[in-house]
Amino acid sequence: MKKFLLASILICGVGFTKAQPVLKQNEDIIISTGTKSTDLIYKVNKSDGRLYQVYLGSKLGSVADITQFKASGHLAYATFGTDNLFEPAIRMTHNDGNPSLELKYVSHNIEKPSEDITITAILLRDPEYPVDVTIYIKSYIQEDVIEQWTEIVQKEANPVTIYNYASSMLNFDANKYWLTQFHGDWAKEMKMQENELTSGIKILDSKLGTHAHMYQTPVFFLSLNEKSDETNGELIAGTLGWSGNFQFLFEVDEKGSLRVISGINPFASEYIVQPGKSFKTPSFIFTYSNHGKGLASRNLHHWAANYGIMDGKGTRLTLLNNWETTYFNFNEPKLVSLLNDTKKMGLDLFLLDDGWFANKYPRNDDRAGLGDWQENKAKLPHGLGYLVKEADSVGVKFGIWIEPEMVNPKSELYENHPDWILKLPNRPENYFRNQLVLDLTNPKVQEFVFNVVDGMLTKYQGIAFIKWDCNRMMTNGYSVYLKDKQSQLYVDYVNNLYSILERLRQKYPHFPMMLCSGGGGRVDYGALRYFTEFWASDDTDPLERVYIQWGYSYFFPAFAVCNHITSWGKQSLKFRTDVAMMGKMGYDLKVNELTENELKFSQEAIANYKRLSDIIWHGDLYRLISPYDENRAVLTYVSNSKTKAVLFAYTLNSRFRESFLPVKLQGLDPAGKYNVKEINTFPGEKPSADNGTYTGDYLMKIGLNIGTGAPLTSTILEISE
Repeated sequence: MKKFLLASILICGVGFTKAQPVLKQNEDIIISTGTKSTDLIYKVNKSDGRLYQVYLGSKLGSVADITQFKASGHLAYATFGTDNLFEPAIRMTHNDGNPSLELKYVSHNIEKPSEDITITAILLRDPEYPVDVTIYIKSYIQEDVIEQWTEIVQKEANPVTIYNYASSMLNFDANKYWLTQFHGDWAKEMKMQENELTSGIKILDSKLGTHAHMYQTPVFFLSLNEKSDETNGELIAGTLGWSGNFQFLFEVDEKGSLRVISGINPFASEYIVQPGKSFKTPSFIFTYSNHGKGLASRNLHHWAANYGIMDGKGTRLTLLNNWETTYFNFNEPKLVSLLNDTKKMGLDLFLLDDGWFANKYPRNDDRAGLGDWQENKAKLPHGLGYLVKEADSVGVKFGIWIEPEMVNPKSELYENHPDWILKLPNRPENYFRNQLVLDLTNPKVQEFVFNVVDGMLTKYQGIAFIKWDCNRMMTNGYSVYLKDKQSQLYVDYVNNLYSILERLRQKYPHFPMMLCSGGGGRVDYGALRYFTEFWASDDTDPLERVYIQWGYSYFFPAFAVCNHITSWGKQSLKFRTDVAMMGKMGYDLKVNELTENELKFSQEAIANYKRLSDIIWHGDLYRLISPYDENRAVLTYVSNSKTKAVLFAYTLNSRFRESFLPVKLQGLDPAGKYNVKEINTFPGEKPSADNGTYTGDYLMKIGLNIGTGAPLTSTILEISE
């Protein structure tokens, strides 16, 4: 028995393990998946042939020891209609009207496409109906991250309808459960809350379609037994790779066990699966940590850089955006002057934002022109090509803003193709930001959206960057194209959006693109496969941004979080700059209104940023003091070699004469000697921190007195071995 188990679960080298045989009588089958630090183990019960999850946690010394586990475990993918009394992972109705599903183990196989990746596929089948469900577990060994998804295949004579179709179902047994969730609204993204889960069901979800997490962000921490902090506690960090309606369901049963069901929100989204066809769910992505939230974040950051984000190991462009300088009011001479400002600052790229297009209904405000993607002749008489050439002559790159999924009713596109727009029959049109959503379920609309981007990049090959916006949620939810399959709208829209992006990436594999959605309304690892970065929020007040960027840092690496220095807020230029520098920095302000000292400071800050950006983007993040715990926030990025680090400290709304304890660093070499130097100081100002040379041991055990207690001040330290 032991010999069979080891043969079926151990993987050596790169290769493929054939599917295991159908369950034999009087024999449990153990299926082990996991990473370098985590085991996720399933068992096929010999008595009923079902698949159970029996372990998720720290790496076991011997997987074979799990045979000593006496309890049956928890169903790995619970069905509806038979004896499951709790929320199902899957629910369907068969051709004959039978609303039940039973899933029994058939086989499993293990593929190892690289040294770092293992893919385990577990095939389950209904013994009475020709329906297969395969659970996929993709383990990223070194990153300690696991992806789960399912594929449903039906071979009945007629279509079947699926009502629930989760990507993942995980089970936990602990004394208590603590859920950390993130919620918000426009300009209020990533507000963090933590609460204990008690008996019953807690749901985090979105029903907004395109603007998926305007209110709830598709990420969470789940702590077991006790609340976790940065360095202590057992938890998982989870997120869904899906840019549409999502649902995380947490159910604590009468015995205190917890089921976490993750996937597409099934609300108003029953899906018809044709005979012989499959339905594939998006990936639920999670990492397990028994050393707090900090380790979980670093695991996700490493995974994102290697696998989750387009060109995650590459560089990023610093840019100047014209939006807050001009809004819709600009012309060619004004834009050329901004190209020169971009060069003067030492930035890489100028980004032309909204307002450059449409002629019959000129885009002079947000009430007209959206959908008519030709240059506005009054503003740009020589076209985009002229600006691309001017940017090249100045020595900077040129980027452009688009919103190709949307349309204004006051546009030629709306007039010519009213059947391309999502709108309800016999109801008045519902507008948000004076616009409607195009119907991406329609192949003609898909081709139009693709050609908006491809046509522009083909005609003006010097364009070097795109900001892809999506400024509204999905209402008017009716597709002329879908006819009697309206419940498939939310799912098909997202899958077709991905198909468009996939086509673009095949033709432009490394072209930089920023993901935007009215701020941070669409930030997820489903879309980030196709984008190099995302716009975190339209709120650029640096005090608010400390909290927003802090929240994103739990799940997304610094190189992907776009932070711009703008005129928002009453804080100093230094504070605004220092806050933006903790991620992917850019500018959106009037350069010509900077004083001589402000310009000099900005130029030096940009030079510092470019010099240190590799550490900020790809170093290990350690959040040292949370703004949720004190009137300050402190974090560091440490290089993989531990020879360099960058520390960011922000004093927030401190009280009169409030004092702070020294900050103890993390992630350094205890035996190393480090030079600590404050950077980004304003011309003529003295350093506010303890510059000098210290051992890593001293910095991590005793710490540094950093900054001052004065409200809304900041300090950046460069730490070099």
